[in-house]
Amino acid sequence: MTPIVLAVVVSGLLPIVCAGLAKWGFRNYDNREPRAWLAAQEGWRARANAAQQNSFEAFPLFAAAVVFAMLAGAEPAQMLPVCWFFVAARIAYIGCYVADKALLRTFFWLLGLAASLRLFAFAMQA
Repeated sequence: MTPIVLAVVVSGLLPIVCAGLAKWGFRNYDNREPRAWLAAQEGWRARANAAQQNSFEAFPLFAAAVVFAMLAGAEPAQMLPVCWFFVAARIAYIGCYVADKALLRTFFWLLGLAASLRLFAFAMQA
């Protein structure tokens, strides 16, 4: 597996990490209706669930950008740091979301978006 594909896989797993955070250590978790249970949470658990939802929303743009850049023949050496920058920005975003650091969270969201757009730029330049 190439490091670029690995970055896509890691990014695709981040929503699952967020769901795990929201459910972690809770004894009354209801696996029969997990979405209803998550929707009823408050505080950091609710924010972890919201980060999960946003991670699902951010992933398709990133994955498509990687695919288009690769298909266009973009230089993998240029793509690689941008891909991992996206992953790092999304991890920081999740951390800020759970910690209730709204302004900083927005900053990391923008950095992740910029990384995806940069990958699309690679596709257009190739």
